Amino acid sequence: MKTGIDAIAFDVAQLHLPIQTLAIARNIEPEKLEKGLGLIKMTLPDVHQDTVVFGANALTKLVLENHINLNEISRIYVGTESAIDSSKPISSFLIALMEQKFGDNILANCDVVDFTFACIGGVDALQNCLDFVRLNPTKKAIVVTTDFAKYDLNSTGEYTQGAGALAMLVTANPKIIAFENEWATSTKGVFDFFKPYRTLSKETITGNDTNDAWFDNLEAEIEIHKDQPVFDGQYSNQCYMDRTRNAYFSFKKIKNTTETLYNTWESIIMHLPYSFQGRRMLSEIYALDAATSILSGNESSADYQNKLKEVSKSDEYRAFVTQKLQPAEIASSLIGNLYTGSIFMGFLSTLAHFAKTNATISGKKFGFLAYGSGSKSKVFEGIIQPEWQLAVAKTKLFETLEESHEIDFATYEKLHKKEQKQSVKAPRNEWILDRIENENPNLIGARYYKWID
Repeated sequence: MKTGIDAIAFDVAQLHLPIQTLAIARNIEPEKLEKGLGLIKMTLPDVHQDTVVFGANALTKLVLENHINLNEISRIYVGTESAIDSSKPISSFLIALMEQKFGDNILANCDVVDFTFACIGGVDALQNCLDFVRLNPTKKAIVVTTDFAKYDLNSTGEYTQGAGALAMLVTANPKIIAFENEWATSTKGVFDFFKPYRTLSKETITGNDTNDAWFDNLEAEIEIHKDQPVFDGQYSNQCYMDRTRNAYFSFKKIKNTTETLYNTWESIIMHLPYSFQGRRMLSEIYALDAATSILSGNESSADYQNKLKEVSKSDEYRAFVTQKLQPAEIASSLIGNLYTGSIFMGFLSTLAHFAKTNATISGKKFGFLAYGSGSKSKVFEGIIQPEWQLAVAKTKLFETLEESHEIDFATYEKLHKKEQKQSVKAPRNEWILDRIENENPNLIGARYYKWID
């Protein structure tokens, strides 16, 4: 029996800032970002949008476009690192909104939970749901990934921002891709990228050392939530390479093969925090697993890095990138980082590209190299199914991305600083954040959403 992704839908922020506009404002050579990192646009949430909105929009599209009977869904598992509550999961919001639109108690027996492990949380949710369907072949599950990748103004991550969600139906005998039941994992607890609890002393804020109540806070320290992470880009890249390399070669052992594994994959789908990240990270695996190894492993650290640079600039590696990695990069360059959704958007981008070029990929094997900071990598593979093209056509990926609304730099900064009070683009046929309760003491902070026709 096969298990995998039967249908897929997405929703991304409808506002974008051209990378060239950001580069000029930050005194960065635009070519460095466009040709060096593969960036063209970065998407940003409007005032009425958050991660619940993106997830609900993607899920609603999945249901409507594929005529899904929600009574048949046994679980909705969410991958995210952009939670809006420290207790109530995004998945519980999604249940409420789906019942608001499709009928009371239609998901009353559906199991929901969120998975958090930086950018790999969506892959964790997928693996769990695949195992569930294998044990229960008549049941169906949905995986939703939803995130807002926000970085500090003027930081080195600023130009990689993005926002959006994907929703995937997981079933037996899927139409799009069936996954093999072999997965390799590499994990290590590190601080390459994280979002810690941050505090300020109340005295610093109030100038009073008596610890009087301040907006109902009795603690001497005030906790601050920030969407922006603490990160070390260079170290995070090294962690990405280390975990992915280890998982890749563990996967070779699981497969009990000595052949060059990546040669068996028609396409390689990787986590893309920016469009060209995958091609930068994969050169080491490419060199180590080549038929004639380019690296011996006995080089000095400097010689090893120099050889890797030679590999990444070689005509052979560039041809390899064009064939196996480039299709996944197309959407990333127009959207930005989707954190947990990045690898799945790369998958959808690849399928949409092959559909557009009328490529024959049924029966072909795709390799997936997932990564999440903190840090963990998973390597797995799947086989494209005969009905993939019909299923993917419903998403209209590239057509939708062309409709994105361009904003200027001043509007971008106002949105980033949360100074913008009115929606930049009037919502239509989508969920919106309607209000946040600030009066009822038993519901302070409760978020309420509604559908706009």
